[in-house]
Amino acid sequence: MTKLLRRVALPAIAALLLASACSSAEDEAGGGETGPGVTKEPCPNAVSQDKGCIYLGVLSDLEGGPFAVLGQTIQEGQLAFWKKVNEAGGIGDYEIDIAKNTKNTSYDPQKHAAAYQQVEPNVLALAMSLGTVNTEAVLDQMDEQNMVAGAGTFWSGWQFKDTDKGLLLEVGTSYCSEAIIGLDWFTSTHNKPGKIASVVYKGDYGGDYAAGAKKWAEANSVPIAAEVQTGPNAVVQNQDAAVGQIIGAAPDVVLLATGPAEAAEIVGKAVQAGYKGRFLAAGPTWNGALLKTPAAPALTALYNATAPFEGWDGTSVAVKKAHEATAKEPANWGYLAGWAISYPMKAALEKAIKDGKLTRQGVRAAVDGLTVSFEGMLPDKTYGENVDIKAESVTVAAPDAAVPLGTKTLVKEYKGPTQEKVSYDAPCVTP
Repeated sequence: MTKLLRRVALPAIAALLLASACSSAEDEAGGGETGPGVTKEPCPNAVSQDKGCIYLGVLSDLEGGPFAVLGQTIQEGQLAFWKKVNEAGGIGDYEIDIAKNTKNTSYDPQKHAAAYQQVEPNVLALAMSLGTVNTEAVLDQMDEQNMVAGAGTFWSGWQFKDTDKGLLLEVGTSYCSEAIIGLDWFTSTHNKPGKIASVVYKGDYGGDYAAGAKKWAEANSVPIAAEVQTGPNAVVQNQDAAVGQIIGAAPDVVLLATGPAEAAEIVGKAVQAGYKGRFLAAGPTWNGALLKTPAAPALTALYNATAPFEGWDGTSVAVKKAHEATAKEPANWGYLAGWAISYPMKAALEKAIKDGKLTRQGVRAAVDGLTVSFEGMLPDKTYGENVDIKAESVTVAAPDAAVPLGTKTLVKEYKGPTQEKVSYDAPCVTP
């Protein structure tokens, strides 16, 4: 009889405990499961005390790295986006906090990895992970822990599920595609270059931009005069070696993918040394403050920048909302990057709540097949689908001290003929 009672009682007790646990989880979520970084208690600076809180982490260069000014401005854009979301009622029964678990990485992979360890236990997902090699440094851990992240990087690898493991919410056009499309714009606007060169950060986002330039050159039978790898001045002291190679190669156009200070030095010194060509640069190279440096005349005359989304002078609903969300002009285009990066995370959280699975696994599952509207800043995007380079486009801008952020949009959503010629079924380069 005792054995019989045990056989009956133990399953019954287990069922009661399971039911109690499920009931508690459902109470926490208002009808669904919840995971780390989700609380019934309101966020630290809650708009409503009746809402719970979803904590998201941020790993960014906020001080001491080559993109600190950009990282700070991206953070401002993200904070403004989520403030608007919270003021509009949050998402379901929750508001969003990204401030409590923000860590400075100084754009260093080791610091990035250490910062990830610090925030991981406390967050549901990462609102942003800045930098290609930095994010790669923690990707295996993210995979084990089902940690979805907003991609503060436009590496082509994030566009392929085999590479990003379905964890990175990339936005816009990759650096690789930027270079391909940007060179088509250059050809249509100026002339087809007789030879090109690239100067990029070694093993970082610059490698993707340089790979795009190489794809374009091969598709259009244009020789590459030089492929120069450099680094931040904190590492290599100055850009004299890069400038020397530009002068020696004498290309018609130099593609740049460095930090803003390095870009200004390269352009200024090259022109001073007699270089007569032009410069085409990836978005992270630009900062409006460069127009207050000695390189300003050369930049204004010979420099154009590509970007995956429209600029501060854009007219989309998204850009208008971004304007309304700040009382001052941002320091650079990073504010809009922070705004754009936030759309897919918001959509993923909404889907996870709708599915009753506000867990890391639930957010990860929500990403596959998720269609996101960027309110005109970018074309709508469905995650999990193979990227189609023919559908990608760039915004091209020129330095102009008379307009906000120091750049004037020349063309939005530009597409070129080389997109029809190149293969694009894998990352253009592996960092």
